[in-house]
Amino acid sequence: MQRRYLLAASAAVSLLLSTSSHVFSQDSQEKNRLDSFTPVTDDVLLNPPDGDWLHWRRTYDGWGYSPLDQINKQNVKDLSVAWTWSLTPGATETTPIVRDGVLYIHNNLDKIQALDGATGDLLWEYTRDLPEAVVEAGGNTATKRNMAIYQDKLIVATSDTHIIALDAKTGQLVWDVQPADWNKGWRYSSGPVVADGVIIQGMTGCGNAQPGGCFVTGHDPETGKELWRFHSIARDGEEGNSWNGLPLESRFGASVWIAGTYDPETKTVFTGVGQPYPWIAEMSGLLPASSEPGVTNEALYSDSTLALDPKTGDLKWYHQYLKNDTWDLDYVYERILVDLPFRGSDRKQLITTGKLGIIESIDRENGDWLWAKETVPQNVVASIDPETGEKTINEEAIPHIGQTTLNCPADPGGRGWPATAYSPRTQTLYLPLAEYCSNTTPQPLDPGQVYTGGGRATFARIPVEGSDGNIGRVDAIKLTDQSTLWSHRQRAPMTSALLPTAGGVVFGGDWNRYFYAFDDETGEVLWKIRTNNAINSFPVSYEADGKQYVAVAVGNGSSQARSLATLTPELRNPAAGSALWVFALPEN
Repeated sequence: MQRRYLLAASAAVSLLLSTSSHVFSQDSQEKNRLDSFTPVTDDVLLNPPDGDWLHWRRTYDGWGYSPLDQINKQNVKDLSVAWTWSLTPGATETTPIVRDGVLYIHNNLDKIQALDGATGDLLWEYTRDLPEAVVEAGGNTATKRNMAIYQDKLIVATSDTHIIALDAKTGQLVWDVQPADWNKGWRYSSGPVVADGVIIQGMTGCGNAQPGGCFVTGHDPETGKELWRFHSIARDGEEGNSWNGLPLESRFGASVWIAGTYDPETKTVFTGVGQPYPWIAEMSGLLPASSEPGVTNEALYSDSTLALDPKTGDLKWYHQYLKNDTWDLDYVYERILVDLPFRGSDRKQLITTGKLGIIESIDRENGDWLWAKETVPQNVVASIDPETGEKTINEEAIPHIGQTTLNCPADPGGRGWPATAYSPRTQTLYLPLAEYCSNTTPQPLDPGQVYTGGGRATFARIPVEGSDGNIGRVDAIKLTDQSTLWSHRQRAPMTSALLPTAGGVVFGGDWNRYFYAFDDETGEVLWKIRTNNAINSFPVSYEADGKQYVAVAVGNGSSQARSLATLTPELRNPAAGSALWVFALPEN
């Protein structure tokens, strides 16, 4: 291993670097596949080769769909392990990037590796030297749910809140910038999207009492220089006063902790925003509602879709799904872009599903609400206006200081960060879901105590009343008419994203270590294998040397999965044992 120290190019933007790292690369035959690496241009990002996985959800539209069909309904029963690779222990919520048969993977605490996609051989490895405090903190922000690739660079958001570019062929550091200080509570849990030649990265950790909340930044891919910054909490005078009269320094939260989606036709980036902090509205100052004229308590832009110009960061429009979220029920997840008819006319739809498990569609050209579909049991929303999408809240579900409230679903959500996926083959949305509730008890500040961060609530998670014991669920919803094509229910929580393919198979995994292949039209389990640990990441499919592979990372440590696991105490997993599993059909 070689240690490199690179000097900062300017005081504002440290292009060639202030932190140190270790880089290892192979010098023998294994480099041959890297020698054939071709740069990822804007055109390639717009139309990725079928065998590559270049975006978090493979394509800009967020589908998470593979057009490969070598593995299909008839032969998936023969799927077997092609190779495995051990990963750094800890939360393993990662999505591999695959280009020209080279698989790039993020390990816990910022070890990045390039592997031969056909053999599993290590091609290069970058290990970031992190501050001791970052390593000791660990947790969910030590893993990154995605990276990005552009030109000849792999773009990574790091656990010490930097954004770095690595040479995709060598693993050498190209540039390093620091948009925010980790010591002040800022965090990254997901990586960027590259849109219209700009790296766009959302900031999280905004439950740590940072005045004015979180933001999204745009960066130059050649240098990392910050080009713009958009704040995800409305500034004073922006969209009126929607924070109940609170001064900006008393508005907290609105983390942007999942990567965005890009529409190249309108040149718009869509990103989700999380909830206000602390969670309980009586503590955040959002309840009781002010009677002052012009003052409301929607808490913009929390729980919204933001439509941003990728070149400037300007806000084109927004749509808020849940006003004054007092339950920790984010609408921050992936946005899926589909062109489908609605009420007799073609509409450019943007579809997302928040923690409530309610699928919602809006027009992606202007943010107009189109339709909603409920999935898992929930008691927060009493009704939804079928024309406007306006929600009527169940008053009995609002938590109040000094009492315990039953909320369905609980805080990790009826669906969590493991992503939904869309198949154009069936025009169906596939969702990993969970059925459960919680007894929610606010934890108020003591008299005179200053808020320094945190949700300030305790969730005692319990099954849905009258439950048959099944927590895990996969739903298939036909987007042309919002009908349920099928629903698979089981005891173990589903803890991975879903992966539909052109072969008619939907892959996904659970807390009980099983990785499944479902029939995309019926939900029948066509194949399953038990791995060494919880499947708690984003599976991908790719091609190397003309052969289709399916890859998924496993590992314990995700707070969302561990929260769900309290409902199934008989299902136990190892504390360590993170690994990448890669499957393929046998040669014969």
